[in-house]
Amino acid sequence: MEQAVDECVGLLGAVTDRDWERVRAGRSDWDCRETAVHIAENLIAYAGQLAGREHDRWSPFLLSMEEDTGNADVLRVIGTTGALLAATIRTTPRDVRGAFHPYPFRSANREGFAAMGVAEVLLHTHDIAEGLGVSYEPAPELCDFVLTRIFPYVQPGPTPWPTLLWATGRGELAGRAPVTQWRWNNNAVIDTERLTLEGVTPAAAADLSTVGDGGFEWIEGGPMEGTRVGTGLVYKQYEDGVHRPEWGTYVLVRREDGRAIGAMGFHSVPDEEGRVEVGYDLVEGARGHGYATEALRALSQWALGRPEARTVVANVERDNLPSQNVLARAGFTQVAEDPEQLAYELREPREG
Repeated sequence: MEQAVDECVGLLGAVTDRDWERVRAGRSDWDCRETAVHIAENLIAYAGQLAGREHDRWSPFLLSMEEDTGNADVLRVIGTTGALLAATIRTTPRDVRGAFHPYPFRSANREGFAAMGVAEVLLHTHDIAEGLGVSYEPAPELCDFVLTRIFPYVQPGPTPWPTLLWATGRGELAGRAPVTQWRWNNNAVIDTERLTLEGVTPAAAADLSTVGDGGFEWIEGGPMEGTRVGTGLVYKQYEDGVHRPEWGTYVLVRREDGRAIGAMGFHSVPDEEGRVEVGYDLVEGARGHGYATEALRALSQWALGRPEARTVVANVERDNLPSQNVLARAGFTQVAEDPEQLAYELREPREG
């Protein structure tokens, strides 16, 4: 956050003597002055949403500039509001979520707010710089931070900055159609009585698929190899441009202590017949408490509530009795078998 703000203030600080109110900011309908104020407004709004634990609406306050505030002073306010958001992010527990825009999943954690804040700074600094005829290219790691957290459906391009500009309708990318409408996506979250199922972002998937923890605090023994394999598939789908975050992997976080105990998710989006396959694993120390059953019921119910899904499918080894019991308790029915595996299904309820 601080790096993005420092780059913004440093670049635009060299052109504060110009008339920002008579110059349109890039392709937007705002002038450069309005756009700079908008950056500050968003940064303090995000800090307020996160600090105030606002879950379902915007915190009712506005930022206003004093009369006769100059361009340099607006940049000072951007620096201040950026620092406030950065401090809020650092001091907010990772399980806290706050409301933001009403799409697509209505909430974001501290990492989501960080990515949104950085995106606001990068994109609107670009707009102002374009309007004023100033060259601007932010650090690649800032652009990658944004793309891998709130643009999970955007296939990576050769370099992150042109990819982010293309994804937000601000530039062209070879081989890809122009973007006319866009929005970012924070990760989906599904709550159960004792658990939070947190959708894995491409950034977390890349970390988990190697030797990292994905930003989660795991109980001893986690994450399991199945989680690493599953998140590796998620990241491969992201690289191929076919990842749909809600149909990816979810980490199971125990609400009582905020620690991750396993993972559960879909192998891909539902097929043409509405069939979607689910898989899961649980760290050994969390087994025997009904967590897998609780999570599977919730995730299956969520999936069958979507219009594109009609049947949730699971395949389990013949000798894996605990997993078979989980499926049975979650309402699945065995429908087929072969020498190595048993196939289970849970279908959407029939009307009438």
